[in-house]
Amino acid sequence: MTRIPRLIAFDLDDTLAPSKSPVDPRMLAVFARLLERTTVAVISGGNFEQFEAQLVNRLDAYADVAEASLERLHLLPTCGTRYERREQGRWVTVYRENLTAEERDAALTALREEAERLGLWEAEPWGDILEDRGSQVTFSALGQRAPVAVKQAWDADGAKKNALRAAVAERLPGLEVRSGGSTSVDITRRGIDKAYGMRKLEQHTGIPLGEMRFVGDRLDPEGNDYPVLALGVDCHAVEGWEDTAAYLEDLLAAE
Repeated sequence: MTRIPRLIAFDLDDTLAPSKSPVDPRMLAVFARLLERTTVAVISGGNFEQFEAQLVNRLDAYADVAEASLERLHLLPTCGTRYERREQGRWVTVYRENLTAEERDAALTALREEAERLGLWEAEPWGDILEDRGSQVTFSALGQRAPVAVKQAWDADGAKKNALRAAVAERLPGLEVRSGGSTSVDITRRGIDKAYGMRKLEQHTGIPLGEMRFVGDRLDPEGNDYPVLALGVDCHAVEGWEDTAAYLEDLLAAE
């Protein structure tokens, strides 16, 4: 019989949902079932508002999710630089590791200049290319609202993102620069990444890292899920939300 880990953490985009899109009803149903059984965390590059739009608001409206289940949900937006917990029917900020004004400005400048130098700055994007998320600066090559299919086709092998990440990282040795979703590069304070978020989960839940599992689509060395794997946490790789849904359905059926 397969034992469900004491805590399962997930990436969001391309793991629980298509990039910047709402969680599918199939995923919502199995996610709600999982919350009844164990502690769950979501740790991803999006800001808290993105978490709300894609997942939280849908869970709040889902008739089968009790408040007790929501209190087992831990949210770590912007790659673990922020931590939200449910208390007495509302989300409470545990911490938020904001960039300084100088760090933010340096990140924004380096991203724009290196993207232009590499020919990766789009003249007509779908929304903003650069976004200040407080604790993270994010570059989205095609804009924040680009269609999923267009984003998936833009950099299928990851070469464009990886070139930009490397160039920006060389200019910002004091900051953490990581390849994010299908078209994004994320910048946070040095040493604050998804591994940092996992250690904070251990601290605040009392659940050892050895009793956790992480599910994500970017566990390759260039991906922003990789720090969790490098930390030694048990990881399960997926290639899309459909993989994750099938994995959870099998996990819940096997126990």
